[in-house]
Amino acid sequence: MSSSEPRDMVSGAGWLPHGYHLDPHTHDQGQLVYAAAGTLATTTVRGTWVAPANRMTWTPPGFAHGHRFYGRSNARLLTIPLDLCGRLPEHPGVFAVSPLLREAVLVLTDGRPEARPGAHRRLLAVVVDELCDAPTQSLHLPEPDDDRLRTVTDLLHADPARPATLTEPGRAAGASERTLSRLFHAELGMSFHQWRTMLRIHHALAHLTNGMSVTDTAVTCGWSNPSGFIDAFNEVVGQTPGTYQAALRNSPAVP
Repeated sequence: MSSSEPRDMVSGAGWLPHGYHLDPHTHDQGQLVYAAAGTLATTTVRGTWVAPANRMTWTPPGFAHGHRFYGRSNARLLTIPLDLCGRLPEHPGVFAVSPLLREAVLVLTDGRPEARPGAHRRLLAVVVDELCDAPTQSLHLPEPDDDRLRTVTDLLHADPARPATLTEPGRAAGASERTLSRLFHAELGMSFHQWRTMLRIHHALAHLTNGMSVTDTAVTCGWSNPSGFIDAFNEVVGQTPGTYQAALRNSPAVP
């Protein structure tokens, strides 16, 4: 896979280095991307979705998106034909990966020849069935259109550990704390605190995937103590940072 992925990328697999990225592009069909090892971030005009190794991202046909991989990643790309896309959401998202879904995606992307006519199509139908039943896992960080909000979010992207209130970035944006707080709810559907926590979790996933300790990750991402970070991470990701790193270390090697 290259950083200039074609519009009609076929299904496939490849080991990618930490920090590897694919520039914004579109596909005429749907696409699932799964990092069987490592962590994946998919970015669209609606924001960024992060998928650790227990989740996969979905991008509908014609939706511009880019990818970035954290840690050495076993990237799996699976094309979904147009006639099956209608059963899946019309917007990008993240799905939980069941054991059956994982194994089906691995088989469909490992390049093995089709044993019987129609076998791949039947297995692809199983993947779509599993996705229809899978809960969405929205590690989604929305991005604003409002210039004042964008000034604030750009400052936080550059330094997720910035102090807690909106007062200082509000001065840079030329808006009061009250106005910015209202805009976060109105435009992004969440509070400033919720948005900043999600931003920090995104950064934390990248650091943990790349081998940084839980304590150092907590400090780097702006938590005053590891216990607060562990609680926030567990609430958003569904497992503790230590469990997440252990799963990365113990994940089976997939050729």
